[in-house]
Amino acid sequence: MKKLILNTFIWSVVLCFAVACSNTQNTQGDGEKFFGEKIDEKGAQSMSVLYKEMYDNKKGEWATKVEGEVTGVCQVKGCWMTLKGPEGQDMRVRFKDYGFFMPFDLEGSTVVIDGVAKMDTTSIADLKHYAEDEGLPQEEIDKITEPEIAVTFLADGVMIK
Repeated sequence: MKKLILNTFIWSVVLCFAVACSNTQNTQGDGEKFFGEKIDEKGAQSMSVLYKEMYDNKKGEWATKVEGEVTGVCQVKGCWMTLKGPEGQDMRVRFKDYGFFMPFDLEGSTVVIDGVAKMDTTSIADLKHYAEDEGLPQEEIDKITEPEIAVTFLADGVMIK
């Protein structure tokens, strides 16, 4: 009986680990890749339009679809990426429920993301954590001394073009 319980426990742990480490990715016929929910590019806004809505029109949160260029990806897990903003300020994109991760080599790629944009404050601790994930040298990390207020995005789905 103890052996059966132990085997059941071990297989449960293995199964949970396999599911948690899976990268929800689908590849379609013409080379486009999808992560999270499958989306299309129909109705995608540019980063310029997103920033105008967020800053000029003072939108707090905005459910939208955006197309942009990837400027960075977490090099530890792929658990976040940044997109090039219109004023040179990158927008950090995280993924809903930590449910999927991006490939490490996406920099320079064009993606479409679907989810919710919002103005958010990123703490000093989180900024330093992101800098570590990015592989920045310690002297660069030590220069982070203030929180950042910026547009962030929580994506339900990502399509790599």
